[in-house]
Amino acid sequence: MKKIIHPPKEDWAQLQERTFETYEALEKAVKPILRRVQREGDKALRSFVFKYDRVRIKRFQLTPEELADASNHVSDELKQAINTAKYNIATFHLTQHKAVKKIETTEGVFSWQKSVPISKVGLYVPSTGDAPLYSHILMMGILANIAGCKEIVLCTAPNHEGRIHPIILYTANLLNIKKVYRVGGVQAIAAMAYGTETIPKVDKIFGPSNEYVSTAKQLVSKNDVAIDMPVGPSELCYIADQSTNPIFAAADILAHAEQSAHNQLVVLANSEEVADKILTEVEKQRQEVELKKESTEEALDNAKMVVCKSNVESIAFANEYAPENLVLAIDNAEAVGDRILNASSIHLGHLTSPTIGYYAAGPNHILPSNGFASSYSGLTVDSFVKKINFQQVTAKGLKSIGNTVELMSEAEELLGRKNSVTQRLNNAE
Repeated sequence: MKKIIHPPKEDWAQLQERTFETYEALEKAVKPILRRVQREGDKALRSFVFKYDRVRIKRFQLTPEELADASNHVSDELKQAINTAKYNIATFHLTQHKAVKKIETTEGVFSWQKSVPISKVGLYVPSTGDAPLYSHILMMGILANIAGCKEIVLCTAPNHEGRIHPIILYTANLLNIKKVYRVGGVQAIAAMAYGTETIPKVDKIFGPSNEYVSTAKQLVSKNDVAIDMPVGPSELCYIADQSTNPIFAAADILAHAEQSAHNQLVVLANSEEVADKILTEVEKQRQEVELKKESTEEALDNAKMVVCKSNVESIAFANEYAPENLVLAIDNAEAVGDRILNASSIHLGHLTSPTIGYYAAGPNHILPSNGFASSYSGLTVDSFVKKINFQQVTAKGLKSIGNTVELMSEAEELLGRKNSVTQRLNNAE
């Protein structure tokens, strides 16, 4: 980790830059894949799956038997853990599912809003070798079920044998997701955006992603399909002071670094002493804990340990950085949390490991990154619905609000609009 001591405020923007390719370079790599899948459908998918996953696929969709059989390859202990997480995630998100409430804004003028599920949604589950990232399915699939989406399509890359990990299939089947396809990467986004002979076109695409898949999502969203949010490599910003336990801090830092070489990591310490204790513990645990070495080392090489002058300065830096995940590993975490304006998810106090939030606390872990926490929210049930407004005016309502609308229409020089109200005022029985 690079240690930066008391950087002047004019240097903050540079320190807050994310380390990955420029959008222009990403777009140049992604566009040809999108175009080819749009033109050639399944033929292009087979070509790209062979190129990137080193396997020839004859049949993309998993059969009902394959989905059901996955249960035989998942331990009872893990099934129980998945069900615990499922319960907590559902409990948290069910509070977001609001009943329709009709209100009378003016006497005789009634308005209400109804949530209607998006009919066809596509869930993208990234792949990291043979590691099954099944928790993403819980975070998306549970919400799609609560919302009432009729058709759920799931795409994830196969391994070199053309198989999908049984934990992925078990989790999908648990959530009644029956359309599961072995295709990943940019080509999976293209398939769900345009449709192929095998994979149906969807109305909205969801899911975490690397910078290439994120770029693909943004490109297809311009004309063809809606997407959840700008999602790129995961981010962790960690605020530490004298009350921080360096053992816990180091464990959280290594957990985040191990997940992906592209993960972004910034630690904000309020003194050199605090920073050095954490750095020493990171090195100690690197030797003691069995980690994915390559991704951990690359992520740590790009990580920053910023020594701030105070917790107040750390908070100001974090608000400008707008991280995906923010850890407040300090004594007065909840009070400080109220001062955070820009973060997708905040983990409060010494015992709240971000890993608990990631898997099973309840809130969603599919969150905007790359600074978009300043303007986007993470996944909610609302992400899977569209909201339709209703208005209904009675005879009393027409009399009470008609003249108001006539005046407003006339002021905008839209006399046709004024006339549509005047005719009702003059001719309503």
